[in-house]
Amino acid sequence: MSPLRVPRLRGHHLICLQFFRGEGYSEEFVANLGGVVERASSGRALVVAGADVVCAACPELGADGLCTSEDAGGEAEIARIDALALDILGVNVGERISLPEARDRLEDDAIGVGTWRAQACDGCAWERVCEPGWGAMLAAAERAARRP
Repeated sequence: MSPLRVPRLRGHHLICLQFFRGEGYSEEFVANLGGVVERASSGRALVVAGADVVCAACPELGADGLCTSEDAGGEAEIARIDALALDILGVNVGERISLPEARDRLEDDAIGVGTWRAQACDGCAWERVCEPGWGAMLAAAERAARRP
């Protein structure tokens, strides 16, 4: 994968993109997400702090590069869930990880999945979009927790 095609992703997008099902703000936004998911699934994304390639296509991104979404709680809330995601996934800004690697880490961490669900998903404006995918994620995490 060429360096120009390596997606730059902030923490919470490493988890939230696990549940992408072709919905978003607009056709352009959805097309961007599809491309990001494809690139971050076949290669490793660079973990960044702040706005990333998903944010770049978001109508809620302010001119200053900060999230202005009242539904999401603005940049302070987004930064909080970014930090939570990085902690759960065990990655740091500047490292690289693919979406399948992130999914594997989630599915191996029932406590992390539960923490994410309680501290990031509950009340999120996108919760209804992600809900269908949570069953499989929770089942995999529960199976992993029962492994000897």
